[in-house]
Amino acid sequence: MKSQNIFSDIPKNLERELFDLIIKNKSVTIERIVSKGHCSPESSWYDQEKNEWVLILKGEAILAFEGQDSVHLNEGDFINIPSHKKHQVTWTDPENETIWLAVHY
Repeated sequence: MKSQNIFSDIPKNLERELFDLIIKNKSVTIERIVSKGHCSPESSWYDQEKNEWVLILKGEAILAFEGQDSVHLNEGDFINIPSHKKHQVTWTDPENETIWLAVHY
């Protein structure tokens, strides 16, 4: 077995948000997401079939939830998003990478 590092292999130029699949099976998907100033399109909401647990490993982000206040996440903060809870990323730090660990279950 070979270990990997969650902070490695991040391109210097992040024109697009980076999604890296870590593990996927019938029940669970785990991915690393790297953002740098990326956010959801204003009119676009995530409405996912599965629950999603996200942890900010580095950086910060703001999540908006339909009909609720936004949540500002800093390093070490995590949140559980129930399935079909409409949400979007409204801000990530444009100067530094925001590294997310997302678990869809």
